[in-house]
Amino acid sequence: MQRSEQPTTCMITSSRGGARARTFAPCLAIKSPGRDPSSVRQEDILSVMINESRESVVQSATMGSLRRGLLASLALLFVNLLPMALLLPVAHGAPAAGTGKTKISAVFVFGDSIVDPGNNNNRLTEARADFPPYGEDFPGGVATGRFSNGKVPGDMFASRLGIKELLPPYIGSDLQLSDLITGVVFASGGSGYDPLTSIPATAISSTGQLDLFLDYKEKLKALVGEEEMARVISEGIYFTVMGANDLANNYFTIPLRRHQYDLPSYVEFLVSSAVNFTMKLNEMGAKRIGFIGIPPIGCCPSQRELGSRECEPMRNQAAQLFNSEITKEINRLNAEQSVPGSKFAYIDIYYNLLDLIQQPGLYGFKEVTEGCCGSTVLNAAIFIKNHPACPNVYDYIFWDSFHPTEKAYSIVVDKLIQQNMQYLM
Repeated sequence: MQRSEQPTTCMITSSRGGARARTFAPCLAIKSPGRDPSSVRQEDILSVMINESRESVVQSATMGSLRRGLLASLALLFVNLLPMALLLPVAHGAPAAGTGKTKISAVFVFGDSIVDPGNNNNRLTEARADFPPYGEDFPGGVATGRFSNGKVPGDMFASRLGIKELLPPYIGSDLQLSDLITGVVFASGGSGYDPLTSIPATAISSTGQLDLFLDYKEKLKALVGEEEMARVISEGIYFTVMGANDLANNYFTIPLRRHQYDLPSYVEFLVSSAVNFTMKLNEMGAKRIGFIGIPPIGCCPSQRELGSRECEPMRNQAAQLFNSEITKEINRLNAEQSVPGSKFAYIDIYYNLLDLIQQPGLYGFKEVTEGCCGSTVLNAAIFIKNHPACPNVYDYIFWDSFHPTEKAYSIVVDKLIQQNMQYLM
């Protein structure tokens, strides 16, 4: 399928196996951290030794023994360089963007379909995306289970932070040690902080995702030992992305919770559940947790369809109320420090995504009310299997009726990193 490309986007187009793969290069300039002083000294020593060897070659040539001098000097250089090379430090993880020597060993993500890269693929659920048109702009044009046309935020966080290009699902993928030691995703499409939210979608609940994390820790310990496992867990950075399903697909759709709670009370219940999740994750060893709030769900194409095609105000107000209350709790957790050395950050996706929706032309978008694959409540997941996509995805903020396009995700993730990473370092 040929598409008109927008020259204003940060995009790279390549061909793999005959299929076009469109990816978006980071638009955020990330400065390289300074070198470790010990590393500089070792490199200086190596430089001096190389220069001395060169001088030895020149002296040998002057005496008419160029060949013998050259061979001798090269041998001397090898003998001297070998032990020095063995002393060079081995890197564990990547320095954080613009944070000096702070290391990030791995990226771990918990959440819902915004960040699920395929954990639902083998589940008996309607919340799946391992079929076309999903993934048509993913490298190789493969539908991996990511709920978008290409990469999703977990991949982008890992890539921007210098860990790896793709963040794999923990379930159902052939993970190598290099995959495990640099981070995985436990998220499941259809999940939420409310335990009832995951039931209709047969998704992995938030509690189930924590159980998977415990399983991951044991698996990693068996492979690398307890000390190295503890280092990876402690130096890792964690993101949690849930709450949208609790409001859009549970409270505002299924009557049960509305009979039990008015909206402020339900939001209070959600906030309490989210805090408990975060504290349990913290107690399991996660020291740096980025808590991504609820996006403006009332502006999703599926929610616009319920009213006048404008953003549905009550759903957006509910998201804002949750984000406001969880921010207070995040501040409290930072103050209390129940696990010393922990850092928590509220990450605002609401206004960053809303900015794209309200000023689409500024970011090269033309369509904000419909998804590239349709806009009705059922234009997502299994309901659009093999559904034709629009020919000009780069004009669209939303891929289906719930989930943004790779281009929109890329812009938002760059903003989130620029605004928030310093609070987790």
